[in-house]
Amino acid sequence: MSRILILDDEAPIVNALQRLLRLAPCHYGGQTFPLEVRACTSPLAALALAEHEEFDLFMSDYRMPEMDGIEFLKASKRLQPDAARLILSGYADLNALVRAVNEVGIERFIGKPWNDYDLMSAIAQALAHRNLLLENRQLANLVRLEMGDMTAEQLEAERLERLEPGITTVNWGPDGSVLLDPELLKND
Repeated sequence: MSRILILDDEAPIVNALQRLLRLAPCHYGGQTFPLEVRACTSPLAALALAEHEEFDLFMSDYRMPEMDGIEFLKASKRLQPDAARLILSGYADLNALVRAVNEVGIERFIGKPWNDYDLMSAIAQALAHRNLLLENRQLANLVRLEMGDMTAEQLEAERLERLEPGITTVNWGPDGSVLLDPELLKND
């Protein structure tokens, strides 16, 4: 099941996207992608959700009052670097498109109003591309392991770091004690 987070500040757009993703098939290259969709109308709420749940794809509106779609996708990339990213916009802003590609690495820029077939195709292609990248990484790591360029422990540490960024880093004090990040203590 592929998990998608939709973000748009307009509730009718969110409802239309949810309805489409629930009803339309998502196919690409002989693969079918069953979808589980979560949606938010606030970028801050979407980021809070992304801190606790893993997503395969983030799809965001470009123009929103709290934060634009590029800033949201950059923040989501820090949280979940392996997720695919799409941006929706009713505005044909070439500078925004170039910025989205350069700063965030979006898979596709989709105009509003969208064509249902094109949107579903873009989602399926983005998910297939993400799966291919993850599979290639796994195969490359197996080759590194086989050739002795990487140990099993290093491979596991890399996997854990992708799941929980910073988990493999320890901040040692001068006396050998472990120093805790005060920001992490605030959230508990």
